[in-house]
This record gives sequence, structure tokens and C-alpha cells, in this order.
Amino acid sequence: MRTKRYAAIDIGTVTCRLLLADAGEQGLVELHREVAITNLGEGVDATGVLKPEAMERVAIQMRRFLGIIDEYRTPEHPSIDIIALATSASRDAANAGEFVSMLDGIGIGLTVIPGEREAALSFLGASSDFIGEDLLVVDIGGGSTEIIAGTGGKEPVFKHSFDIGCRRVTEKFLASDPPAAGELAVAKEWTRQAMEPKFAELRQTGFAPKRMVAVAGTATSVVSIHEHMKVYDSARVHKTAVDAATLEDVYAQLRSVNLAERKRIVGLDPGRASVIVAGMLIMETVMELAGVGEFTVSETDILQGIILDAARNGK
Repeated sequence: MRTKRYAAIDIGTVTCRLLLADAGEQGLVELHREVAITNLGEGVDATGVLKPEAMERVAIQMRRFLGIIDEYRTPEHPSIDIIALATSASRDAANAGEFVSMLDGIGIGLTVIPGEREAALSFLGASSDFIGEDLLVVDIGGGSTEIIAGTGGKEPVFKHSFDIGCRRVTEKFLASDPPAAGELAVAKEWTRQAMEPKFAELRQTGFAPKRMVAVAGTATSVVSIHEHMKVYDSARVHKTAVDAATLEDVYAQLRSVNLAERKRIVGLDPGRASVIVAGMLIMETVMELAGVGEFTVSETDILQGIILDAARNGK
């Protein structure tokens, strides 16, 4: 199998992320990662459209990503396949076509994918480090949360994408700063009621996951905050087990202070401070519904899934 170089771009409700990697007989060899908080989904839940300034923030970041990608073109890899996908905010927005055209104009062909496709790619990436294990993968994003069950290395046996994410929950319910106990309770009950029927469906399949794997910024932030990481260390975060007590400690710290104070918490990206409380609330709810006492944080997620899928299909 000839080694091929790919650039995967994930444009989410809160973040834009880039992964450059070579795919070949040795699997994936990561070359470069980049993440930027662009808040594309700001206000989408209420208005149903992407704001012009939010689209422009993403466009600026995409130009920067293209510059980084160009740095990895070499005589051995003169061309790099760029696969750019957009998720929840773009799915929900009536003007997503305008956004796609904007990015096409700067050289990025964007595909807006449905939630089930997002779930499958997240599982492909996250499960690649847990081959043969029976898993429940959880991906909490800004506008949606995916749950996927299956054995690592195989096709999922169950997957679902909820229109529940940390930005969506924040904008719907958490108006106070810091969030009021009543607001959190209402948000928690809304999340639980929306998710419980699908967890019941999962139980009915008879598949019993042995490990819950959590990907994306909410999960990684739990570790970096708990470990007081002044500089984020991906190697320390990857495969860290987080129990329910640790999650509650971090969640309690975050929900008890206002936004300005949250931005100063060591280990938390200040750009994520406005939505992190809702992220923790969703994570806590998922753990309760799944009946698990801990989750394993994974740094492999939809980005790796995008590249693995492209390599597997010869794209």
C-alpha cells in the first residue's frame, strides 16, 4: 500500500480542527494537529442561520489551515488530499449553502454531513486505539452529541446523533452567570429526557460495552483542568481514565464561578469557557444513562476517522 498524505478538516459548532497525516501500511502517522475556537454555531439554535461574522471567522482560519497544509507538500508528496467536513451548526443552518460557497471560493470543498455519518466516522477514529474491545464512544460537540456502540475495528452495532451540544444547551438554558442551579436542573432534565429513549434502544440490542470512550473538547478539558495543565499535553490526556467523582469535582468548580473567572482556570482554553459547563452537564448525563462509573478520554476521533475512511476507500 502506497503511503498517501491527507489533511482532514472538521468544522464544528465551536471549533475548527485540522489533522495532517500519512496513511500507509504502518497505519496513520500524524504530522500536524491544529485547533481553533471559531464559534460558527453562535446563535444558530435560535435563528436557524449562520452569522456572517461567524462564517468569516471560519474562512480566516481555513486560509491559515491551507497555509499549513502547503508547508507539508514535498517532492514525495506534491499533492495532499484535503477532506473538509462540517457538522451540527451547518446541518441546522438555512444558509449552509452560502457557507459552502464561501469556502469553495478559497479552495476548500466542504461537505456538510448528517449526524449518523458523523457518528460512524467518530467511532472509526476513536475505536482505532481499542481494537477488539466492546465500546461506547461518546462525542460531545457544540451542537450535537453522538453515541456509538460497537467493537473496535468493526462496524458499529448502534449509533445516534442527538441535537444536544454544549453551545446549544448553553444558549437554550444557561442565561445566568454563573448558571443558576434551577437553570442547570432544567437543562439536565431536558437532556436526560431527550437521550433516555435511545439508551433504552441500545440496551435492547443486547450489546454490553465494557469501556466508555469520550472524545472532543469537553472530555479532554476534564483531564487538563484536573491535572492543572498550564500547557496542554496530548500524550498525558490520551487514554486517561476519569471517574465520576473527578468529573463532578471539575464540573462543580466550573459551574460555581462566572465566565471571567472560568477563563482564568488553569487547564481550560479560555475560548471554551462560555460552553464548558453545559459540556460537563451532558457528560454527566451520558454517564448516568450508560450506567458507567468512568470514561476513557481519547485524542483519536473524527479527524482520524476521516483519514482512515478515505484511505480504506482509496480516496
